[in-house]
Formats: sequence, C-alpha cells, structure tokens
Amino acid sequence: MKRNILFLMLSAITLVFVIFDIGCTSQSGEQRQQRPQKRYLFPSDYMADPAAHVFNGRLYIYPSHDWRSGITDNSKGDAFDMRDYHVLSLDDVENGAVTDHGVILDIKDIPWVKRQLWAPDVAYKDGVYYLYFPARDKNNVFRIGVAIANCPEGPFVPQPEPIPGSYSIDPCVFEEDGEYYMYFGGIGSSPGDSSSSSARVVKLSQDMLHLAEEPREVIILNQNGRPVSQSDNSRRFFEASWMHKYNGKYYFSYSTGDTHRLCYATGDNPYGPFTYQGIIMTPVVGWTTHHSIVEYNGKWYLFHHDSRPSGGIDWLRSLKVTELTYNPDGTIKNNKRRRCVVTPENKS
Repeated sequence: MKRNILFLMLSAITLVFVIFDIGCTSQSGEQRQQRPQKRYLFPSDYMADPAAHVFNGRLYIYPSHDWRSGITDNSKGDAFDMRDYHVLSLDDVENGAVTDHGVILDIKDIPWVKRQLWAPDVAYKDGVYYLYFPARDKNNVFRIGVAIANCPEGPFVPQPEPIPGSYSIDPCVFEEDGEYYMYFGGIGSSPGDSSSSSARVVKLSQDMLHLAEEPREVIILNQNGRPVSQSDNSRRFFEASWMHKYNGKYYFSYSTGDTHRLCYATGDNPYGPFTYQGIIMTPVVGWTTHHSIVEYNGKWYLFHHDSRPSGGIDWLRSLKVTELTYNPDGTIKNNKRRRCVVTPENKS
C-alpha cells in the first residue's frame, strides 16, 4: 500500500514538472514550432530605436546608430552621442538577409545641429520620403528636424532649420486618410524645457515641414477613467512614442523609462485619450526601451533593441525583432513568456 502511495506521489510530481516544462517551452511541440522567436537583425553594428515601415512591398528599418564615442555616461544621456543614420531593409523578417543601405544622413550635413541624432521616424507622401529626427541645436536644445529623399533608401537632404516651434525627442509619424500626425515627447513640454514630460501629438502641415496646430498632450487614462500620473512609473509615459491601428482601434505604445517596460493604451481617434491596457514587453538588458510595431506579409512584428551583445552597455544597443500577437479581444500578448527559451538569437 505504501509502495502504491509512493508511486502515485512520484507520478504526480513528475506530471507537475512535465506540465511546467511544456508551459515554459510553449506547451506543445506544435506550438513550439509556431512560437515566435526573437532575432538580432544586424549583429555587425550597434543600432537602436528601430522605426519599421513597409514601402514598395519591402520592409525598411530606420534606426539610430550607436558607437563608442568615449563619452562617460551620465544622467543627461551624453554617452548617446549618435552622429548619423543608416537604413536597413529586408523582405523576410524571420529568416531573410538584412541589407544595410549605408549612411542616409550625417550630422556634418545638418547646419542647425550641434550633437545627438536620436531616434528617428520616416513618413511617405506623394512620392517623397520624409525623415523626422530629434537633435540638439546650437543652443543645446532638442528640436525636431526633417530631411527629404525620393526613395526609401535615401540619401536624405536635411532642411536648413528644424521644424518651427518643435521641441523634445522621439518623433513618430502616423498617417490616416491623408492626414499626418506626429507624436513626440520625453524631454520638455516646451522649447528649452529639459524636464521629463508627457507625450504630445500634433497634426503636420500639408507640406510635411511644419506643425499645423499647437501640440496637444497625449492623455493616458487608467481603467477608472483617471489620468495616469507621472509618479506611476509602472504605467506612465516616459519616452518612445509609437502609434499603430488594429481592428479600428488606435494603439499608442511607449516606454515607461526607469521601470523599463513597453506599455500600450488604446483609443478611438489619433488624439486620444487612450486607456491603459497593459505591458507589451518586460525589461530587456540595457536601460532604454524603444520600439516600433508594423504588419508585414500577414503578420505583426515588434522591433526593439537590447544591450546584451555589448555586455550590457546602455549606449551600445542591438536591433531585435519578434512576432507580435493579439488576443481575440484585441489586447496584445505580453512578450515576457517568450523569455523561457534561450537560443543564440533569443537571449532577452
């Protein structure tokens, strides 16, 4: 009898471990085959802040370009001293070769910029490609500039001055029905302000070179309909705006900063307000978290970066991608469960 009881207990324990192991590796062999894996896109160089777009049936990525500047890291982010932009492209996100089209814009060619070419974005209108980028001007104030090209590979020719009235960092441009909206923010609520701030959204002018209105604050609400406060650092906006649309809903996603999460909120129009929904991705190696979300060939993808290949150096980051999936109710599945399986290209 004791022997039977012991056998049953051991069998039960074994079953628990089997279930745990299956759950951590995607719950079945079939699901393990289908489960999205993360991929480092361009391991030969340090790049970050990927803005991904589909142009002419091909996927293009516009990142910032990290390098060993020799500047000591500090609370002002001076070690993030990026000096040019590249564009990458590919036609198979999960397995295809990545083409580096080289430098598309260099700091020496931008008259108004002093330093720090940070996270950019690109928009297309009427045969012209517009690269929006933040940088510090000669007064050390972050502005947003525009450079223009006639093809997605560039090169891009910068305007001689930043967008009038622009300020802060991390522009993201979203198009709908011929109207273009720029989201930005993370440093300053007005020109010259260096404090942290909430996100802003503004409609662009028809020529894509000016602001068509005063920027509006992007309001993120909690489930009770009250604004998420800046002190709520597990849910508040810190930087890295991105906007995409799925099944008629507007998804505003962003980084929480010192809690290192990618979170998102949804709304019914490009201006918001947006109601907080949850976490897209838990912290990766490195302080910053910056991303983009795009649909390509029938799948949704999350592009982001981490600092694992550089050994955790915050300002030397590497581009990464994983498939992004939705629940039936439209909520985004949290990427943290995908950290169970560690392979050479899936380490975060």
